[in-house]
Amino acid sequence: MMEELHMEKPVLLVLAAGMGSRYGGLKQMDSMGGHGQSIIDYSIYDARRAGFETVVFVINRELEADFRETVGNRISRGMEVRYAFQELEDLPKGCRVPFGRKKPWGTTHAVMAARALIKGPFAVINADDYYGPEAFRVIYDYLAHHRDRPDCFQYAMVGYHLGKTVTEHGGVTRGICHLNQDGLLEEVEERKGIEKDGDGGRYAAEDGSWVHLEGKTLVSMNFWGFQRSFLDEAMARFPLFLDRILDQDPIAGECYLPILVTDMLSRGRAQVRMLSTADKWYGVTYREDKPAVVAALREKTEQGLYPENLWGV
Repeated sequence: MMEELHMEKPVLLVLAAGMGSRYGGLKQMDSMGGHGQSIIDYSIYDARRAGFETVVFVINRELEADFRETVGNRISRGMEVRYAFQELEDLPKGCRVPFGRKKPWGTTHAVMAARALIKGPFAVINADDYYGPEAFRVIYDYLAHHRDRPDCFQYAMVGYHLGKTVTEHGGVTRGICHLNQDGLLEEVEERKGIEKDGDGGRYAAEDGSWVHLEGKTLVSMNFWGFQRSFLDEAMARFPLFLDRILDQDPIAGECYLPILVTDMLSRGRAQVRMLSTADKWYGVTYREDKPAVVAALREKTEQGLYPENLWGV
């Protein structure tokens, strides 16, 4: 039986604080479609069709003006747009930035940056990944009809088949998802250097041998569905992770979302329902990936999945 609808409608949270560094400046952000549309335009268009009405961008404060001009003002024609800022000094009380640290604290910290703007359920995506329309439909439906239990937080993740996320142009890092018999996430195991291998992938083991991964292996592409409780838990737990970061790698260590989620799972604090999609993920890990992404979006537009001009500008 479905839960009652939330009083707060689900919000879309987009992690975009690293866009400036990845693209060499927002004004040089790659156009993937006509009218200057990048991957994020297509993702947010899909989110709006799924039911999302508000998008919160987590960005670098120094790039706010450029981001509004390049991305936000265009998207604000179809969605309510809000901004949060990931800042190195934004830490729980009593925590300090070590001398010489310039690098942000990772995706968990980026999500925490939006805590003042999110009151209810929310989905999290990367700014430079294409997830497909079905992914937004299933995550919105989950968030709109589920709430935390008194004894356990209720979250979700959209999983993708590994074979649809690897590239012929080099190795990639993917989070291998381990599920229990009820379809709940048990662990996200990060694997670096996964290469395309037939319909699936492969990675090098410590002894130098190759380990094959089936194409239908579920992986995380950082598409999460959380309740407001996740932000409270992140704030409470982050000092512990910060201690580990400062001990192991104070200059470059980060706390990624799967680290906190796995910790919550191990303590029985949360359940994460795996939501699957037949959509193909697209991203530009390597420069050589761009033509295939442009061609795929063009084909989807010609098939009628998207209008030529997403936002009418």
